[in-house]
Amino acid sequence: MDSSRPNDYALRITADEVNCLIYSYLLDSGFTHSAFAVKIEGQLDRSPYASKHIQRGELIELLSKSLLYIEVESHWKNDALANTCKSGFSLLEPHICSTSEPASKQSPQVISAPKTSEDVPSRFTRPNGSMADAASKRKESPTFANAEGPAEKRTKRDPDEMDLDTPCESRTLPGSVLPDSSLKRVSKAKQRTQGPEDESTDINAILLLPGHKAEVFVCGFNPVNHELLATGSKDAIVNLWTIPKGTIPSPLEGSNLPTPMPPISVTHFAAADAADLTSLDWNADGTLVAIGSYDSVVRICTSTGELYFSYPQHRKGPIFATRFSKSGKWLLTVSLDGTACLWDVKAKCLRKQYRCHTDCCLDVDWLDEETFATCGADRLINIMRIDESVPFKTLVGHENEINQIKCNPSRTRLASCSDDMTARVWSIDNINNNDSIPGLVASDGVVVLQGHKHSVSTIGWCPDPSLGPHPLLATPDGRWLATGSGDGWMHIYNVLSYEKKWSWYAGPNRPGVYEIDWQVVNGFNRIALALECSLVAVIDVDRIAALHDG
Repeated sequence: MDSSRPNDYALRITADEVNCLIYSYLLDSGFTHSAFAVKIEGQLDRSPYASKHIQRGELIELLSKSLLYIEVESHWKNDALANTCKSGFSLLEPHICSTSEPASKQSPQVISAPKTSEDVPSRFTRPNGSMADAASKRKESPTFANAEGPAEKRTKRDPDEMDLDTPCESRTLPGSVLPDSSLKRVSKAKQRTQGPEDESTDINAILLLPGHKAEVFVCGFNPVNHELLATGSKDAIVNLWTIPKGTIPSPLEGSNLPTPMPPISVTHFAAADAADLTSLDWNADGTLVAIGSYDSVVRICTSTGELYFSYPQHRKGPIFATRFSKSGKWLLTVSLDGTACLWDVKAKCLRKQYRCHTDCCLDVDWLDEETFATCGADRLINIMRIDESVPFKTLVGHENEINQIKCNPSRTRLASCSDDMTARVWSIDNINNNDSIPGLVASDGVVVLQGHKHSVSTIGWCPDPSLGPHPLLATPDGRWLATGSGDGWMHIYNVLSYEKKWSWYAGPNRPGVYEIDWQVVNGFNRIALALECSLVAVIDVDRIAALHDG
């Protein structure tokens, strides 16, 4: 090799690269004003990297790798001291090998370096460097020690629990004390118990199943065995429940109605603490169920709980959604890494990977066998074809991260829900019209549904084949739409009149409603809810009078 030849692979770090990384880090952390200052001072608009997409947490990942290099540099001798060293590594403090445990009082407050993506961590790195607990992005809002910090997603409870000025407080001078009796009355008025908003709903209409020991994130009825319900929780347990029609919470004297039976638990996760479940989807014939989790591995199990297939394609973060196509030939998965993957179920292999979002991809749903939609933290809904790498249309309107999308049974409407506290219904019956301008969607085909006081995390259509053709809908279509939120409420809307018809509250303690599945088939009409309080709720819609008044 010619020694006079310049090293083509020389290490190079430019100020532009560093400034772009810092700018991205500040934006992801919510420091928009600081990010703006860096952009102006560093003249990043003129940078050759201005249009380059920088993934969330990229700066932290690079710093973590530098710590790994420092470790190698410090311990390269592989001697006795290096092998028994218990001293930590820091970006700002020099490393001194020591065999004694560092004193807790002298330990600096540092951010732990994350493992590489191949190590399948139980936590993923937030853009601001903090380590987010599993399921804090898709399914729950993390609690921050400093509630006055940047506008990150924090756990919020019932809006009645917010620090609002009461009439007594608004009239008192600073430093005055509210009487104890008044405080008790205010506290009592704020507390709302679990149950429906109205007082006329039959108490036996709501069945609560206590089989999980952690937050329940996902649920889904089997499309063939209609009595079978699968639910998944934070502790990486999938429960298979058998719930016959008419099941009631507890036995009634002289009644032959069935009561709940204990579930069958399925575990196929080597490290349960790293495999919080985020998605669960049955194929059309009910023989396979696809499971997404925080360990970045996609898994497919049979209806009896046996493992059919698994693969760790999404190496940069958790899998947020899994969706079988109607034929069962394809499976789509989306992840924190901003990509969607298309899997050939029969061949058990990856067919194509799509980089369709500039931020994490949060959900996906099929429009037909060749077309699908994805949504993400970039506030966009992209419409894709399986043989094309870029979206051919994009739906714009949400003002914050889009958590979930679901297409109605006739594939004419697409519902979405977001952190902007709204749900939207988009008209997509002409989405494949080649005469339209690519990338543009008319805004008059959107219906905005409001009513939640927290981010809306889940939605679910109710197929009602008895409606027949309706003036507003070209085919028999979903009449009802259910939404669930971190505020603890599940609302059911009449899509035709845009009215909220019925509501149910999950309770004041850990109230989040994480997922909804609505089953209407062969005499079954019920809703399954995955709840933050470790319960599964099954609502018998036939017993809800408000939904049968027209």
